[in-house]
Amino acid sequence: MVFPRSHQALQSCRAWTRGFHSTSIHNGQNYVEKIAQTCAVGLEEGAIVKSGDFVSICPTYVMTHDNTAAVMKKFNELKVSKMSNPSQVVNTLDHNVQDKSDANLKKYADIQAFAKGHGVDFYPAGRGIGHQVMCEEGYVTPYAMVVASDSHSNMYGGLGALGTPVVRTDAAAIWATSRTWWQVPKVTKVQLEGKLNGGVTGKDLIITLCGHFNKDEVLNHAVEFTGPGVTALSVDDRLTLANMTTEWGALAGVFAPDSATFEWLEKRTRFVALRGPAGVPSDKTTSGEWTHPRLNETAIQAIRERAPAMAADADAHYDQVITIDLSTVSPHISGPNHVKVMSPISEMMKEKKKVHKAYLVSCVNSRASDIAAAAAVVRGKQIHEDVDFYVAAASSEVEAAVTDSGDWQSLMDAGAKALPPGCGPCIGLGAGLLEDGEVGISATNRNFKGRMGSRNAEAYLASPAVVASSALAGYITSSPEMEGAQYGELVATLEKSQKVATETPSVTIDPAFPASMTGNILFCHQDNINTDGIYPGKYTYREDISPEDMAKVAMENYDTGFQGLVQQGDILVGGFNFGSGSSREQAATCLKYAGIQLLIAGSFSETFKRNALNNGVLVIEIPELVSDLRSSLGESKNTARTPEAANISFANSTIKYGSKTYTFSPVGAVAQELILVGGLENWVKKQI
Repeated sequence: MVFPRSHQALQSCRAWTRGFHSTSIHNGQNYVEKIAQTCAVGLEEGAIVKSGDFVSICPTYVMTHDNTAAVMKKFNELKVSKMSNPSQVVNTLDHNVQDKSDANLKKYADIQAFAKGHGVDFYPAGRGIGHQVMCEEGYVTPYAMVVASDSHSNMYGGLGALGTPVVRTDAAAIWATSRTWWQVPKVTKVQLEGKLNGGVTGKDLIITLCGHFNKDEVLNHAVEFTGPGVTALSVDDRLTLANMTTEWGALAGVFAPDSATFEWLEKRTRFVALRGPAGVPSDKTTSGEWTHPRLNETAIQAIRERAPAMAADADAHYDQVITIDLSTVSPHISGPNHVKVMSPISEMMKEKKKVHKAYLVSCVNSRASDIAAAAAVVRGKQIHEDVDFYVAAASSEVEAAVTDSGDWQSLMDAGAKALPPGCGPCIGLGAGLLEDGEVGISATNRNFKGRMGSRNAEAYLASPAVVASSALAGYITSSPEMEGAQYGELVATLEKSQKVATETPSVTIDPAFPASMTGNILFCHQDNINTDGIYPGKYTYREDISPEDMAKVAMENYDTGFQGLVQQGDILVGGFNFGSGSSREQAATCLKYAGIQLLIAGSFSETFKRNALNNGVLVIEIPELVSDLRSSLGESKNTARTPEAANISFANSTIKYGSKTYTFSPVGAVAQELILVGGLENWVKKQI
């Protein structure tokens, strides 16, 4: 049913869709729906893909990075002799590139050998961060659907692609069948008006959006940036914005292509033509003269010709419209320890918050323009003696470019510390991690507690220029370009579209699926409990951890007392936006191994929800129950056990706790089947 090949299976998927979402009365499609339509397979004749629909998708490309090792394991467990379409698959090594241990080098060698054996395009450690490489090598182009087993796949939307994360099980399924399932999200239009003032960057804009609209307004949506303000944004700014829509809670952030997009593609086409082959299988040609397989004049022209048909329709439906006047956006700092908390740089300057470490690394802000902005600030000066300033280019080609321009040397002369192209401290790996009591300011995309080192440190996010300025001063401060600037009040509005009423359908329970369930509730009251809190990043890329050991570290960064409370058969109830953050599926499986039989929350991160279902873990959203538990149990304890059991009826879609009965969206046929077979991996085994 996940890959509907029959009318009956397709109807089953659609029944589940109706159980969760409304059906739009608009016939037109927005940009996200149009790309989803082109990548959907097995549709009935005349079917028009809309938000809320479950579709079987064949993505243009799927990328995995260091987690390729984990996907390899899942793929091998499928007992498949070869990939369905090796040219659809890209492997990059970027997360733990500083680790030169025998174990990590063997892991990297095994990934490379696997890629070679299957004829997959492989980019080794040192080539760069996977998302940047995907853009540089032309896997990301307008109208493509490009997925990756990484939550910052959203970045591809900066070049007009539909980039969205999948989880490891999905990646293995795509390797084996070329397909997986996807629910087309609701779409928010972000209308950009005006133009950013000098010294205000795309990073400031996305920090502002995350901090101003910080009540989960775009949670599990796709964000479609449009309006006259787009034309004044560079492609690098668009990549930054799309990248951090992940932190905003969105599943995708897209810009329809325009002249700037095609200029970027044409410039890159000229570059790779001079550079030559990258040494990957897709480079091979049967003709005498080599041409890049994706970045060439013929391919770019074909993309141009699709533009009229792929533009959003005039009567396209959007769940809501956010309008923001770019001229009213001012430089902001995000944090500490969360992207939904922001402060104007003017206020932070008054505080003179001491900084111990500064970072210009990661996929969001380590391109040539970012490094140039930081270099302009520090040129001819010295980093403060109490600050360590770490710099890594997004790719080897970016590093070569900024070396040629002199920007890299300016940073080194100022006392910056060079790291190899890769993720490094952004993911909490390698040199330069935050220690107890330290404050870090970073041009990365995440500042979750404990992500970049100690849980007892503070992490702030800012633009590259502000990071460099703070590294010079020894405290958080603005760049020289912004000194004395005056900014007015932010002008930004949100308008919800009219909802379409639908009937809640009845649900048929599979005879093998339990009609009811009973269990005690473990209540974790906080909103936005992220994947680092549930399953710490330091364990994510270790393949030697047993299910028993995974269970022992569940919720370690959220509540160290959780392990003393959890019991087999418990029902965990979280707050809103549970499971936000990265796409690591261990955040779902560690709870399963800890004995949790059901997860309930006010709302879930869609990626976490996907991970859970793909691994046979059932999730249900019941906002009213969460609110009532907060009233009765309070919020003094991070984790609290309820004094009595809850009783769930899946046949009636109800849960009874205390004297009250709550309803939830029916658990439809697709979810039931995934739970019964133990997840997507087992489902795939049944199909091949």
